[in-house]
Amino acid sequence: MWKLIVRRTLITIPQIIVLSLLVFILAQAMPGDALTGLIDPSIDPATIEAMRERLGLNNPWYVQYIDWIKGVVQGDFGQSFRFKMPVSDLIGGRMINTLWLSLATLILTYLIAIPLGIISGRFNDTWLDRAITGYTYIGFAAPLFIFALVMLFIFGFQLGWFPTSGSVAPGTTPGTFEYFISKLNHLLLPAVSMALITTVSTVQYLRSEIIDTKQKDFIVTARAKGSSESRVYNRHVLRNSLLPIAAFFGYEITGLIGGTIFIENIFGYPGMGELFLSSISLRDYSVMTALVLLFGLAAIIGALLSDIILSLVDPRIRIK
Repeated sequence: MWKLIVRRTLITIPQIIVLSLLVFILAQAMPGDALTGLIDPSIDPATIEAMRERLGLNNPWYVQYIDWIKGVVQGDFGQSFRFKMPVSDLIGGRMINTLWLSLATLILTYLIAIPLGIISGRFNDTWLDRAITGYTYIGFAAPLFIFALVMLFIFGFQLGWFPTSGSVAPGTTPGTFEYFISKLNHLLLPAVSMALITTVSTVQYLRSEIIDTKQKDFIVTARAKGSSESRVYNRHVLRNSLLPIAAFFGYEITGLIGGTIFIENIFGYPGMGELFLSSISLRDYSVMTALVLLFGLAAIIGALLSDIILSLVDPRIRIK
């Protein structure tokens, strides 16, 4: 088992190197550079050139890449010209909000998907199954950003049940119970909106797995031996059907990345996704490259977690 984890972890190292190289090359191909926006364009060109030389912006690309990687390893992503502060400090404050939003969405996704998938798969071709399947079809057809706008309009503006922007009410003191409730209240609507859409693929997959599993020979044998229907489902059908769902846990993290970018922007939730879109519109070079790198790292780590979880729950696939 440990050999698999070590081997799979080592494989991620060249993936991370390639990712960082692609991010750096794409950033270099963009108009301007890390100095753009930090200085007044009316300054004497000779002074600007001297600053570029001092910052190493005239060095060959591979030298700049090595210097950039050294800074990234030390947590230094450069300076944001828009916010006039270190990028690491700027992202650090937003990262906590995005992590809470992703965690809440992930929990809600499984709380909704697993019961619906089990009911739909066990009682397939019934009116209950058709209702759940209809919900998944609507979820597949509805774009996330459209659904989020509808949820915001109904529950935020019309009913007024939830805040329409921000992550906490102004004036609340951190660490108090009031602060916690305010954070939860601001978090709930965007998390539910994203979970209701992202859950549909898990429901459909679990339904298909249960229907396929309950027709296999070992299930027929268990019934022939006199096992009760509940025992057959709990000990055999569900146990085997839930294995792929457990493996998808890491990939769910990757899928949440794209979702949070739209959700945070629609709900005005101050996270990494909202910061990413604003950095693109403002051409905040340093912030944008740092966020692309972090999103890519999250995707690689998510795939690694999926492989490890699948090897834990299903020993048959372990690499010797």
